[in-house]
Amino acid sequence: MDSSFRWNDRNCYNNNYTMTKLQNYIPKAALSLIIVSAFLLMLGPVKQDSAVMDELAHIPAGYSYVKFLEYRLNPEHPPLIKALSALPLLFQDLNFPADGDAWQNQVNAQWEIGKEFLYNSGNDADKIILYSRLVPMLLLLLLIGFTYFWASKLMGRWWALLPAILIAFSPNFLAHGHYVTTDIGATLGILVASYYFLKAIYDPSRKNIIIAGIAFGSAQLLKFSTALLVPFFILVVAILLLEKIIKEIKSPIAGSKIKKIFRFVCVDFGRLFLIFIIGGALIYLVYGLFTLNYPIEKQYSDTLSIVESLDNNFLTKSVLAMSQNAVLRPLSEYFLGILMVIKRSSEGGINYFLGKVSSQGSSYYFPAIFLMKEALPTLIIIFTASILGLWGIFKTIAKGKKDVKNKFFEYFTTNFSEFSMIIFIAGYWLYSMNSNLNIGFRHIMPTLPFIYILSAQAIKKLFYIAPPAIPDNLAQRFINMMHKTLNLGTKSIILAGLLIWLITSAVFAGPYYLSRFNELFGGTFNGYKYATDSNFDWGQDLKRLKEFINAENIEKIAVDYFGGGNVKYYLGDKVEDWNSAMGNPLDSEIKWLAISNYTLQNATAKKADNFNRNSQDEYLWLTPLSGAPNYKAGTSLFIYRLEE
Repeated sequence: MDSSFRWNDRNCYNNNYTMTKLQNYIPKAALSLIIVSAFLLMLGPVKQDSAVMDELAHIPAGYSYVKFLEYRLNPEHPPLIKALSALPLLFQDLNFPADGDAWQNQVNAQWEIGKEFLYNSGNDADKIILYSRLVPMLLLLLLIGFTYFWASKLMGRWWALLPAILIAFSPNFLAHGHYVTTDIGATLGILVASYYFLKAIYDPSRKNIIIAGIAFGSAQLLKFSTALLVPFFILVVAILLLEKIIKEIKSPIAGSKIKKIFRFVCVDFGRLFLIFIIGGALIYLVYGLFTLNYPIEKQYSDTLSIVESLDNNFLTKSVLAMSQNAVLRPLSEYFLGILMVIKRSSEGGINYFLGKVSSQGSSYYFPAIFLMKEALPTLIIIFTASILGLWGIFKTIAKGKKDVKNKFFEYFTTNFSEFSMIIFIAGYWLYSMNSNLNIGFRHIMPTLPFIYILSAQAIKKLFYIAPPAIPDNLAQRFINMMHKTLNLGTKSIILAGLLIWLITSAVFAGPYYLSRFNELFGGTFNGYKYATDSNFDWGQDLKRLKEFINAENIEKIAVDYFGGGNVKYYLGDKVEDWNSAMGNPLDSEIKWLAISNYTLQNATAKKADNFNRNSQDEYLWLTPLSGAPNYKAGTSLFIYRLEE
């Protein structure tokens, strides 16, 4: 009997162990499937899309960093994404135009060198672009994984799959995940830095503070918008410190409260300062590496040329002075980039939005673009979660002020990670909405993992049903059980339907992820009516134009192209570079015309009051001749067959 008991006990243990192992395995397997799916969905566009505008600068800049340890190109963006994307290129035998005038004498000649490096130096441009894009693709997969990792700590392994799915099958993330740009890197950097910062705050061990510092510094090396982490971190520490001070003041324990409060301030802000110092040291080391072979005389002359267009203030003068100092010049390059971004953000740029072209931003641009570009099933999940949250707040307020206060402090103390996410989302959106740089949905992407996590958490609560009192009547027990089952079943079906809708739409949107608007705003092909630039047309369809020309046996075509590609490289003698001021191509016996949607919208749309446009650039001769395009290459290149 004793032996049998031990045998049965062992079997029970083994069964429980197997079930536990299986419960751990299934979510991980599901996550792996999600990550693999995202990778496969990017395989088509990563090969088919021509270089987008920013890649023309980023790819050669990154190659110059890792090949020559030189930082004279593209100081407007930090080096890490560009450098990592260039690492696979080191295994290719590439020609770089280091002997040309653009590299030797010009200031930040990123566009000229980009054209030379990719298209005019005997290199295989498509191979360079493909290999460079492997790194941002990997970063997107890491973003999916880390979102799951953080979410699993907040809501469990199963529900953590929901925000992972929302990222993996988002057309916006799939679009920017295969371009050598800074947006996916910034999103990942902010997410990771925020997690380890909060971890260091709650468990301020030496290890956690060091990791938080490294994560913060890494984020700053990905995109300059991550500098918003500085006020975010300070605000979080200040809020926690305020909580400590209030508790200390209310504490009945005797003693010097002023000394304790002073110690709180010194310790908490001291830890934060240490995180910033570690991050700053990493920034210095990386910039120091990539300025190692940058001649100090060249750096000073380049810096002087750039700062002449900036405000003559203390920071500008400091940047110029540091560029002449052998020790401080890495910091000069870092702060120069920040100054350039501030200038760019304040000045704005030409942008088409809701039927008008302007050079200044709109406060409702990003909320509108979010509603247009975010997938409809994701919007439904987010809005449902928001309504649930607002309804909870409303019910609490209805109970009285005392209950509101208690509920707030309960949420604050038990859900501080979520509270911090809300703070970051609000701050980042307020900053973005006040920017004049309205050129793409991508600029609000760093907030989306937080939005998805918070939404998933709210939806999870919707599935919770408090256990009712157990009635004595067996029939009533059965009715209650069926009601609960049907309630959960209905919710599960709706959520599953939304996710199937999201996944299906992502599959069918490919490979045109960049131009994807949701179904209410034109879908894949008609979103240009609302906004363009990196929302729709970034120059990704040049290789598709080549396919169209070959299929139609076109001998000659005029092309007005916006993007990072090179029309001559792909089309050779079949193409004539064109613009509106050159007039009707028919006058030059060319019967075909292709125009980038970005160019066309900015040339023909209604002008805002603040925008001036030269009439010779307005394609006035095109509209009466042809009206709507006869064909499209991909989504963004409009093709006209001109008639006499």
